[in-house]
Amino acid sequence: MASTAGTETRNRTARRTRAAAAVVTALGLVGTASACGGDTSAGGPGGSTVVVAVAGDPGSLSPTTSLVSTALAMNSFAYDTLVHIGADGSLIPGVAEKWSATTTSATFTIRPGVTCEDGSALTAEYNHLADPKNQSPMLGLSVPVTAVAKADKAARTVTVTTTKPAPFIVQMARLLPLLCKKSLAAPTALARTTNASGPYRLTEAVPGDHYTYVRRDGYGWGPRGSTGADLPGKVVVKVVANESTAANLLMAGQINVALVNGADQDRLDAAKVKNRSTEALFGQLLFNQAAGRPAAALAVRKALVSVLDLKQLGSVATGGKGKPPTGIGENAPTPCSGDTVTGNLPAHDTAEAAAALTGAGWTKRGGTWTKDGRPLAVQLSYATNQGPQVGSAVELAVQQWTSFGVKATAKPRGSGSIVSTLAGGDWDIAWAPIGVTLPDQLTQFYDGPPPPKGNNFGSVANPEYHRLAAQASAKPGATGCALWNAADAALVKNVDIVPVVSKAIRYYAKGVTFEVDGSGIVPSTLRRSAG
Repeated sequence: MASTAGTETRNRTARRTRAAAAVVTALGLVGTASACGGDTSAGGPGGSTVVVAVAGDPGSLSPTTSLVSTALAMNSFAYDTLVHIGADGSLIPGVAEKWSATTTSATFTIRPGVTCEDGSALTAEYNHLADPKNQSPMLGLSVPVTAVAKADKAARTVTVTTTKPAPFIVQMARLLPLLCKKSLAAPTALARTTNASGPYRLTEAVPGDHYTYVRRDGYGWGPRGSTGADLPGKVVVKVVANESTAANLLMAGQINVALVNGADQDRLDAAKVKNRSTEALFGQLLFNQAAGRPAAALAVRKALVSVLDLKQLGSVATGGKGKPPTGIGENAPTPCSGDTVTGNLPAHDTAEAAAALTGAGWTKRGGTWTKDGRPLAVQLSYATNQGPQVGSAVELAVQQWTSFGVKATAKPRGSGSIVSTLAGGDWDIAWAPIGVTLPDQLTQFYDGPPPPKGNNFGSVANPEYHRLAAQASAKPGATGCALWNAADAALVKNVDIVPVVSKAIRYYAKGVTFEVDGSGIVPSTLRRSAG
């Protein structure tokens, strides 16, 4: 991602892999689950075991290459970050006890006494991720594209400079996993091992089954200097593929927490099972605007959206538990807020849809819209791991388009295959909510080149978005929020993207307490509790 309105690119074939990983992060939000329980034989909160269930294996756990949501959530137990973000969006000290920043530089002062698992002092390898030769997907996400870091061991500082503006350079560090220097001696081993400065260390990895993390003794540099004294002694990540199974185990008392997004929420609510939640964009339509694709024409995009009853689609996709979205994917906590959606999309009006197509030279013959002898035909791709309710919403959209005279079909994809589909370019429309925490992180998806040179899957070319995002990038932090909001609204107004519904992502809990953010459980807040 480029933090300068998406204009900085890295022309290499590995970019497609990074693009795919970024979308897995966005789409994978609804594909994970957490479960806690089991062994409390050691007594006390530090002696208990917490089992965290995930819906699928995380694949590689390498913090330098993996952006899959499950891997990011798991890595947060082992890898520290310079700063953390509070529920209100405020910056919280982590490994860095203080900092100062502009749009082109930041200086972090490292806490004294921070160590790696082997007892060695932490030497944060910022430049490994910043070096384009290492092709890390974190470049542009947690590290500015043109960043260079210089350490002063005597002063305990790391100074980061960049030739391109990075308005949220400190906030980006929230996603920067701090690597111990020894880890880089065998970087491929990081897929299944850790040597980091976080509160836990990975002691066992059995892909497809479970991963075991054990609490480190002497840890004392968490958010605001918190320690690991009250953390559970062990965290076991267990693969549990079926959400209903997780809900059953929760109700039976065999696990203590489960992330449940589907119909099982009703019986958990009826049983008064407590939950922690975070609001996120759950449904969004992306359009492929590459040359020759139907959605390349604004009139077609407007018509397709006018045909749909977006409120109805959102209700079906969430079982009636969703809300009209107000943003395009900056999930809380985020420094910028504001309604960039309401009033900016075409209204549900089939007469207006017909007028838009007619004005663009389409005619309706035999019940089908055609132009130059070709029917208006679209495929709507979606990830099956978002659950059967999303599948039902997609089928409803297909029905509404078909009734209007569009040859529409649904294309179900696995979470990995829809990523490949988007990166490969052979698609028309996709139900693909993209979630980030900073507005400039969206520029990689809606500006600049398409894959393989960039992450602009839909080949979006919106001059107003480009202009406003460039202006916003030159302003530090939240001072540019008005411009970022205007840039987001420009995408919605041009029907480049269509936010459909947002939803509370709920973590149901028994016998354990914790806080959550957009990535999942905040490790420093995890505690065993009565009941």
